[in-house]
Amino acid sequence: MLRAFQFGLVLLMLAALAMISAIVTMHFAIHGAEVTVPDFKGLTVAEATNKAAALGLNLTVDNHYYSIDVPAGHISGQSPVSGTIVRRAWHVRLIESLGPQRIAVPDLEGLDQRIASIQIRRAALQIGTIAQMPWAYSPEGTVIAQNPTPGAASVARPYVGMLIAAPPVATTPAFVMPDLTGQMFSAAALEVTHAGLKLAPPRFVPPTIPPIAGASSAQPVAPVVLAGTVLSQNPQPGQPADASTPIELTVEQ
Repeated sequence: MLRAFQFGLVLLMLAALAMISAIVTMHFAIHGAEVTVPDFKGLTVAEATNKAAALGLNLTVDNHYYSIDVPAGHISGQSPVSGTIVRRAWHVRLIESLGPQRIAVPDLEGLDQRIASIQIRRAALQIGTIAQMPWAYSPEGTVIAQNPTPGAASVARPYVGMLIAAPPVATTPAFVMPDLTGQMFSAAALEVTHAGLKLAPPRFVPPTIPPIAGASSAQPVAPVVLAGTVLSQNPQPGQPADASTPIELTVEQ
């Protein structure tokens, strides 16, 4: 009985040791692959690359900024910041300094977009965001605004954005044609013009004189249409129309 108890105790101790060993192994497997991100600020790109490679990190220069404090070609910023614990092969993004701004921003307003792009590259700058806006006061495709402005100082980045003139958007309001038939021409014409629509010259048709029915005839007498009454219209009632659509009315003469 004592021997069985001793044997069970040994087995229990071995199981505990195996569990502790597994936990320690897992801890080193996880934390052994972690590194602390160093401070790359002030280093050249080559120095930062070598330092990162020694720790198993990857580097990418994502942005360039002007700086009066950090010399050109040196690192002025990073993400994640130094001291952050990451896994090996983590991607660290860097900002490279361009040194103090020494390039004047050219005046691009009024230039064709293609010519303005050439001017930007000739000034050793880069093309930034390009947006378009409907603008009736400049030819299509010309620069109507830029950022930074011409000759701007203390510019943070070497990018020049442009706002390009696009064709103006038609803003003619839509109008649903009412039923004008049966109205007098003067009233119908007033309704059309008040709606901001264009009235075409009316088409007058001679009156239709119905035959006189005999006293014994069972045919109903056609109603008399007064001169000046709108008989038909184009566009038809319910159809859309705008200021460029001529409204044609056929009127009883």
